[in-house]
Amino acid sequence: MTSQNLLQDIERRAQLKQWAQIKERATQLQPADVADIFARLDAPSRVLFFRSLPRQLAADTFSFLPEEEQAALLVQMNEQETRNLLSDLSVDDRTELFEELPAAATQKLLNQLPAEDRKEALMLLGYPEGSVARLMTPDFASVHPDMSVGEALEAVRRQAPDSETINMVYVVDAGGRLVDEIRLRRLILTAPDRPLAELLDGSFRALKAFDPEDEAVSLMKRTGLFALPVTDAEGVLLGVVTADDVLDVAVEGATEDIHKGGAIKPLDMGYLQAPLKLLYTRRISWLVILVFMNIFSGAGIAHFEELIESVVALVFFLPLLIDSGGNSGSQAATLVIRAMALGEVTLRDYLRVMWREMRVGIALGLSMAAAVFFVALWRSGPEVAQVVAISMVCIVVLGSLVGMSLPFILRKFGQDPASASAPLVTSVADILGVLIYLGIASALLGPIATGE
Repeated sequence: MTSQNLLQDIERRAQLKQWAQIKERATQLQPADVADIFARLDAPSRVLFFRSLPRQLAADTFSFLPEEEQAALLVQMNEQETRNLLSDLSVDDRTELFEELPAAATQKLLNQLPAEDRKEALMLLGYPEGSVARLMTPDFASVHPDMSVGEALEAVRRQAPDSETINMVYVVDAGGRLVDEIRLRRLILTAPDRPLAELLDGSFRALKAFDPEDEAVSLMKRTGLFALPVTDAEGVLLGVVTADDVLDVAVEGATEDIHKGGAIKPLDMGYLQAPLKLLYTRRISWLVILVFMNIFSGAGIAHFEELIESVVALVFFLPLLIDSGGNSGSQAATLVIRAMALGEVTLRDYLRVMWREMRVGIALGLSMAAAVFFVALWRSGPEVAQVVAISMVCIVVLGSLVGMSLPFILRKFGQDPASASAPLVTSVADILGVLIYLGIASALLGPIATGE
């Protein structure tokens, strides 16, 4: 049976509540696939489906469920089921669960853990939220530098059942300080009687327990490693952070930036799971602010009312020009925000970035002006075409400068550059675009409009 057919078969049996048959087949699926089936079931069937899964598969599947579904499932499970689930969860997934639950619920679940697991969980929860230590697992394979390769491999075999990953083996001294790291593959391919110390070069990259989560994302991207060691201030190895946890952080960060880029307060759950009231409250504040900002655009148009009445053709090109300024500003903001997130650009680079954007903006503006000039010439004559072309260059250049400047301004005042969202950049560029366009039109066409 193919994987797709197996998925459909298990989902069909879940709908028919054939739980015994599901248990036999579910072990052939990946936890993410089981979580997808879980999400498509009605609420009463979910806990029965979950109970039908083998223990370890249930724990692995639980880590793929959204936070609200995890909480709902815990409410429906009895005390023994909850205890088994918590024991089977990996340490880092368990810590993430405790982070998201209310304090009273976390305390209740902590009390159900065995003494050793409870001590481990409390240790991880003692670190600041958003720190690397909250992501790490203290289950890893370690060896000592005075071992032979054969002894090191034997030590890894003993530790492997409890380790989250053994792709990388960590070498620690008698005090537990990290000395080096070595790939398991290299150990396997080396003669067993060779001293381990001969394979060490002391070159390794490690995270500090209090480092922000973003540092784990950045370092893993630069090194390409599947796991990174985490040490304390003295260099003692505390645990490891693995790629699956770092990927979750990267996805959450990217999702938050996307939301902010659209002038939306980040959601804490999936779109379809979010109540309509939450979708409303997360979007309304920025929209109201932007409404009041755009009043200035209307005020600018009202100021030039007589000019517009005299040269009505100006109105035809107003949307095109202000949209061009907003679009160029949004592009510039996106590039700068991304460069800041990757560490390619800092506050010290403002003048360099401004000079680059000014040159690019002039090139873009001239190209767009050439295109719009002939349209305006055909539609409204040479005088209006001249105004539109000059305005296009000025608006695109200024829009680009506004777009690249807002992230720098926000970063300077300690705010998230992603808050320089596309709607905010567009609104500022719109206001300036209206004033520039009608100001240039007034200077060049004012005498014509008044008959002077």
